[in-house]
Amino acid sequence: MTTLRLTGVQLRYVNKAFWRNPASAFFTFAFPLLFLVIFTALLGHFTVQIGSRTVNTSTYYVASMASFSVITACFNNIAAAVTFQREDGILKRAHGTPLPSASFIGGRILHAILVAVLLVAITAVFGRLVYSADIPTGLSLLRFVVALLVGAAAFCALGLAVTAVIPNADAAAPIINAIILPLEFLSGIFIPFGNNTPAWILWVAKVFPVRHFVLSMEAGFLGTAFNWTDVLVVAVWGIAGMLVAIRFFTWEPRQG
Repeated sequence: MTTLRLTGVQLRYVNKAFWRNPASAFFTFAFPLLFLVIFTALLGHFTVQIGSRTVNTSTYYVASMASFSVITACFNNIAAAVTFQREDGILKRAHGTPLPSASFIGGRILHAILVAVLLVAITAVFGRLVYSADIPTGLSLLRFVVALLVGAAAFCALGLAVTAVIPNADAAAPIINAIILPLEFLSGIFIPFGNNTPAWILWVAKVFPVRHFVLSMEAGFLGTAFNWTDVLVVAVWGIAGMLVAIRFFTWEPRQG
């Protein structure tokens, strides 16, 4: 069997394992929608000025929670799941089988990307029905899909890279959240960023991929300007993450 075919087999296995844990699957999809409802209930009755556009904050949160769902599915979940499998010895045993390493990791990455795409679709439909959010069409949809896929792949790569600094399973959640939560706050996911956002926050945010990914997602939902540079920055971070993962990723448990 070719590596590509084995990757497909591994993808089916990961997908079956995911859906056979209904509690985990349910909250994976419910979590972004729950956040969307909470934030719009608390802060969704205002407007934010983005460039020349005046955007209702309820619509703004549809875009930001779609971004949040992709990051959670691809960065948080990949980093946590791979760390737990490493410490449980699953990675070591899998590495000792004829299954190519690329197929094992590739199947998990592809599954995370598929979950991310499904999460964005659900968030978009929910936002359209409940908050009258726009859904990208035509050329905007094409650019949106490219930005979504590039972002999902990049955050998967970064999630794999982060496993190199996680010493054990117990440290996974604290380290992952310590890395990603500040960046999400600094990138306008939880607090709307408009024209009055302090310049230093925008400067710091644009160093990292989260802000650029959020901007590309906002372009699809809010009709703001789309910039291919944002997609390029996210892609560069993804390549960097993959290089770090290739260099420092380990199949052996760190503990015992």
